[in-house]
Parts: sequence; C-alpha cells; structure tokens
Amino acid sequence: MVKEYSHKSKNSSPFGKLDGACGIYIHIPFCKQACFYCDFHFSTSLKKKDDMISSLIKEIEFRKDELGNKIVATIYFGGGTPSVLNTEEIQLLIAAVYHNFEVVENPEITLEANPDDLSEEKIIELSKSSINRLSIGIQSFFEKDLKLMNRAHNAKEARESLSLATKYFDNISLDLIYGIPDCTNQQWRENIQTALSFGIPHISSYALTVEPKTALETLIHKGIIKNVDDEKAQEQFYILIDELENSNFVHYELSNFGKKGFFSKNNSSYWLGKSYLGIGPSAHSFDGNQRSWNVRNNSKYINEIQKNILPIERETLSKVDSYNEYIMTGLRTIWGVSILKIKEDFGDDFVNYLAKQSQKYIQEELLEIIVISNGVEQLKITKKGKFLSDGIASDLFMLN
Repeated sequence: MVKEYSHKSKNSSPFGKLDGACGIYIHIPFCKQACFYCDFHFSTSLKKKDDMISSLIKEIEFRKDELGNKIVATIYFGGGTPSVLNTEEIQLLIAAVYHNFEVVENPEITLEANPDDLSEEKIIELSKSSINRLSIGIQSFFEKDLKLMNRAHNAKEARESLSLATKYFDNISLDLIYGIPDCTNQQWRENIQTALSFGIPHISSYALTVEPKTALETLIHKGIIKNVDDEKAQEQFYILIDELENSNFVHYELSNFGKKGFFSKNNSSYWLGKSYLGIGPSAHSFDGNQRSWNVRNNSKYINEIQKNILPIERETLSKVDSYNEYIMTGLRTIWGVSILKIKEDFGDDFVNYLAKQSQKYIQEELLEIIVISNGVEQLKITKKGKFLSDGIASDLFMLN
C-alpha cells in the first residue's frame, strides 16, 4: 500500500532550524515514596541531596567537551521526582549547564513534578525561574487508582495542581496510565476528559506494566492486586487515540500526544536519533555512535565523582545495532522510517532485508509505505498496528 503525502504537514521535525541541536538530561534520584510499578532508579532518603547536587554540577563540568560544537536546545529534569528540589537548587544546576555549554536563546527547560509538590508558592517560584515547561505525573484522577499504585498524591491534589499550574505556565504536559486493574473504559474516558478540561497542550500516556522485582509484581503474585489485562489495555489505548485526536492532538509518538507547537523537543531528540548527555546516577547518553550510562547507585556515584572519576560505562554501536535502534525509534513516531536513510546509512542489503521482513505486516495493514512529496518513501505504523509497534519493530531487526 503506497500513499502520497506532503512533507509540509504536521509530520515536520519539532526542531525547525535547530535540527543540529542536542539535549541535556539531569536525573534527580529522589522520591518521597516508591510507586508500586516503578523500576526507575531513585532513593526515598534525601540525606544525600546536597552531596548529589554538588556531584551533578561536577559531572556537568567534567563532560563539558563531550558535545563538541553542538548547541544545547533542551534541558530536562527527570527522575525520580525532580520537584523535591527547591527552586534555588534547580537554578544552580541550570546555571552549571549555561556555564559549561552553549545554549540556544530560548531552550525548552522541563521539570518533572508530582502534584503534591506543586503548591501555589512553589509554582510561582518555578514560573519566575528558567523552567518553562512542566511535566506533571497525574497518572489518574481516581483515588482508587492512585492508592493501588501507591502514588504520593491524591485525586484532589491532582486537580488542584493543574488548576494552579495553568495559571502560570502555558507549556504543560501530564502523564496518564491506562490498563489499571478495575479501571473501566468509562472511567478511563473520564480520566482523559478531565485532563482535557484543563486545556493541557501535551499528554503522555503509558500502559501499566509489571516490571520485574517491583512491588507491583510481588503484590500481583500474592493475589493482593489483580494482574493487568492486556486486552483491556489495548482497548483503552485506542480510546485514548480517538479521544485525543478528536480534540486536535497529534499522536506524534506511540505514548505522546501534543497540540501543534507543543511536542516535547527533549523526548523527540531521543526518537529522532539526536545526541544527548545524561547527567546523574543511571542517566544514559548518546553521541550518534556511542551509548553510555552512569552507575545506578547514589553512594557510588557521589563517591566516584568526588574522587574526580566519572562512573560511566560506554559501548560503541555496531552497524546492525544502529539499524535496529533506528527501526525501533522510527516506527514509534509519525516520522516513520526513511527508506532513503536506510540506503544511505546502512546500504542496499539492509533496504532489501527491511522490504522482505515488512511485507507481511504491510499485507496485514499494520505497516504502510508513505511517499512524501520529494519522492522519498517512509515505512510507518498504521493506526491498526500502533499497539503492536514494539513487537513489529523487533521482527524487523537484523540479527548480528
């Protein structure tokens, strides 16, 4: 199936003239309490917070030459829960980035935040800081869902945080989780409509996943919490797509929906294969050829940094690894996989392999070939295939 498509549409890059830019991710490894489903790196003890901030600043200084001549377009505070930091601490970290890197005039600077941290005083302080985008971890507006997941906030705080945040910030994203046990499709629609009622321009939404060695896995195994239902999760995924597209959101990445002009530039850099630098314990980096990651332990990270040692491991991607990563990330986005890029970066053998592997999915209308106006072909996931995207991508991988 081949369709004609204009490249001047909503599928254009979110970076505009800054296509050569890169991003910096700063991992804040602290949380007030552990959500049952979370397998990210964090600690619920804040005793080492001051030492951690000093170490983060020092790592930024250590790595000031790693981005070469690239200009920083995004700074992203993730975690953990970055909103446990006060505004002065956040500004210290931003200042360290500006001191050591060239930064664009108006960078996207995002802070992940939990509703229980967002008092009006805190939001006003943040609005006067360099932070210009909030990503708020709502997850659900139903009390029973929040208790099941052991979230630190309640349903009232979820609504209040958005009411306050929208007074002071235009660029806000919120997270929602679907496929929660005992959350009906009607309740899921209510979650979506409640989010939309605040005029939020960006929504990230993920299926509740049972990760190994999490509290959720243990509670399900003991029969305390029902197991997740993949069929229900799939139903709610397509409800999400329909509800948000009807409200003029663009489904630009598998888990992300944005109004025009509000796509996440930071996250898009990952999916479009751009360079980024990860600062902090467990943070990952990519320079186009190498991936690297810091030690996943707060004490070891701080101790090594204080000894002027960067606690990092690196790997150079093979040609096959790079191809497989491009397939995985490309198929998750509206930009798809460029056949021309495959040919230029990897060669005809990879083009032929991709054509062979993708044929059955094209016939099943899970994949399609789009021809953009300059004649370049793009392989893209259809709406029917979106929920199966990662599995389809893995079947297109080339084995070493």
